[in-house]
Amino acid sequence: MAFARNGDTRLHWREDGAGPSLLLLNSVGCDLTMWDAAMPYLREFRVLRMDMRGHSQSDSPPGDYLLDQLAADVTCVLDAAGVDKAAVCGLSLGGMTAMTLALHAPARVSSLILACTSARMDREVWNTRVVTVRNHGMAAIVDAVMARFFSDDFRRNHAPEVRTIRDHFLGLDAEGYAGCCAAIRDMALLDRIGGIAAPSLVVAGNEDIATPFEGHGSEILKRVPGAQLKMMPAAHIAPVEMPGAFAAIVTAFVSGASHV
Repeated sequence: MAFARNGDTRLHWREDGAGPSLLLLNSVGCDLTMWDAAMPYLREFRVLRMDMRGHSQSDSPPGDYLLDQLAADVTCVLDAAGVDKAAVCGLSLGGMTAMTLALHAPARVSSLILACTSARMDREVWNTRVVTVRNHGMAAIVDAVMARFFSDDFRRNHAPEVRTIRDHFLGLDAEGYAGCCAAIRDMALLDRIGGIAAPSLVVAGNEDIATPFEGHGSEILKRVPGAQLKMMPAAHIAPVEMPGAFAAIVTAFVSGASHV
């Protein structure tokens, strides 16, 4: 197992393959295994993945986290991997972190794929989640979260894949998960993302009820200069529902951006 450090916080990461560097950042409530099904379709890249703080093999320090901390964690992983610059694909919280990284450390980001994500969420909804998890644990919200992660059809027809994500979710440290939820609650990106300079692609699922395109991806598309859009017939965790199609979108965009 490979670990980087940001101060006292250990960050678990791994790499696979060779080629241009592609960093994948997971959703809140998932870990780096979220990308497993997409990995066979990304063989032309050196793929870096990490468990964000509060998740799986990374540390879960107590307290609320900030997107600035999560972005700093990413730079520590890039440093540990010896990567100066990478294409960054982030989903949900991963996309929020990717946007923050692109603003704070633009020289580290060659291109951005912002999947099923947002630059502004309902503060009270996320504060309620923080309080619920800290008081009652992960089991208190797991069924509601799975209903937001996946489409009804996928939950019916792909029970083993959903069960794997559900089991990972239930195994998370509640304090670490709550810390990341606080980062989403306190996010203030909407008025800043006009400063993103990296070539950017918004990927949205037309069955995503967690971050529907209208009001979420649409706002990123309007504000990030030159951003492009790809819609997918998927719900929130699109690379689990449609790994081949998702990877093909990422590959085409990263390859095109590298020739701009």
